[in-house]
Amino acid sequence: MGRRAIIFHGTHAEPAWIWYPWLADRLRERGYDVETPHHPGTNAEPIATFLPKVLAAHTFDADTVLVGHSGGAALLLALLEHLDVIVAQAVLVAGYSTQPNDADEPVLQDRYDWPAIRSHARELVFVNSVTDEFGCDAEQGRAMFDRLGGTLVVRDDGHFVSETLEVVDRLIP
Repeated sequence: MGRRAIIFHGTHAEPAWIWYPWLADRLRERGYDVETPHHPGTNAEPIATFLPKVLAAHTFDADTVLVGHSGGAALLLALLEHLDVIVAQAVLVAGYSTQPNDADEPVLQDRYDWPAIRSHARELVFVNSVTDEFGCDAEQGRAMFDRLGGTLVVRDDGHFVSETLEVVDRLIP
C-alpha cells in the first residue's frame, strides 16, 4: 500500500489550520500518501461513540504514521488501544492522557490498556511543551512516556500552534 500518514487535528480545529497543511505537504514531498481528515466530533462526542466512527473512516497498516495534536493526540491513545494492526509510528503533539485543565474532555477514556497501546505502534513519540497554556504540558508527556516508553521531546513552544513544526517533520522518517 505504501507509506501513509494521517494527521488528526485538535479540539475545535480544522485540517487547514496551523501546521497541519504544512506537515502534510512536507510528508507528500517524501512520498507519503497523507490524509488530513476533519473530525468535528474530536473531543466533542464521547470517545465510546466517536472512536468507532474514526476507526471505520480510515485504513491502518504497518506503513501508517499517525500524528495527532492536542485532542487529536488524546484520540490516538484510544485508536492505538483498539487497532488490530501495528502502525509504523504515532506522534502525539501536546498530547495528554488525564484531564489537562477544567474543560470537559470527552476524548479521554476512564482508563487505558497501556500494554495494548504500546503493542500497536512500532515507535511512539511524545512532543510536549513546558509552557502549554492548556495543560497539555511536559508533565502530561512524561506520564505517557513513563507508561509507554518511546521518545519524549520537551520544548518551550506553548501549545504548538505555529504555521510550521520542524521538530515533528524531523521525527518522521
